[in-house]
Amino acid sequence: MTYCIALRLDEGLVFLADTRTNSGVDNISTFRKLHVFCPAPDRVFVLQSAGNLASTQQVLDRIEQDLSGPNPTGLATVSHLFDAALYVGGLSTEVAAQHRDSLARVGADGRSSFILGGQIAGERPDIFLVYPEGNYIRASDDRPFLQIGETKYGKLVLDLAVQSRANIELATKIALSSMISTARANLSVGPPYDLAIYRNGSFELDEGRIEPDSPVLSQMLGGWIAHLLAGVRDLPTIDPADFRS
Repeated sequence: MTYCIALRLDEGLVFLADTRTNSGVDNISTFRKLHVFCPAPDRVFVLQSAGNLASTQQVLDRIEQDLSGPNPTGLATVSHLFDAALYVGGLSTEVAAQHRDSLARVGADGRSSFILGGQIAGERPDIFLVYPEGNYIRASDDRPFLQIGETKYGKLVLDLAVQSRANIELATKIALSSMISTARANLSVGPPYDLAIYRNGSFELDEGRIEPDSPVLSQMLGGWIAHLLAGVRDLPTIDPADFRS
């Protein structure tokens, strides 16, 4: 399983992804699911992936192939972010179609989904969810975050970022809290976590990996649990008389 998060804020974008993949409880591995592309000075892209690992790796290889050589294409030449989303969606559907019959014979699914975010000069930064079918949606102003993978456990925490109109620093804490709550609820999600932060108009990313033994992760986990328990203690006392008919 996978969990990837992207948030669009007034100041920029925040991306966070876990690295755990598994084919059963006895076959757990670590693979990067957050990928950065800076094909020209006027553009930067972050691509997060979920789904069939072999398919996503082939899509990434195709992207790199289009960017290599003396005349790069693909992400290097698209005019708009939505063009980049359609480009990634097209590659994804081509790869899935290429292997569909052979995977179906063994009961496997080669489909993948992606979050694509970034900025092209002249446009505002944005984030898109690219579906396995190749189409996309963009984050809305009312819900300016996207998730792929194991999304249900961490959504409530992300809603807090929307309600508070969080800045980048607070949103990064909220994203990591969402990841921690998901990992606590589902063992198929786990560290290391890859983080990327983009500030509007910079065309540069601050990137880092949060390892399982990171002091920051330990402090976040301890603080998250302590404050959650403190919040529960502050809730009104439940009196059985309140529920008598």
